[in-house]
Amino acid sequence: MRSVADALREETRRRTKALSPAARIRLALELGDADVAIISEAQRLSVAEARATIIRGRRLGRRPSRAHDE
Repeated sequence: MRSVADALREETRRRTKALSPAARIRLALELGDADVAIISEAQRLSVAEARATIIRGRRLGRRPSRAHDE
């Protein structure tokens, strides 16, 4: 049995697939900016601090690659 979430995911995939590559990039950037704004407001941070928080979060639990040192 399909859930409401399954239907929403399928609809999102269908809409995204119909977009041009440039429109997909624009959408991704808009979503990223929206995330920064949400974090900024929720945690009462400046936009720059919110971006730094997101960047730090990406590093949590990750090990640096040896290839990066070369």
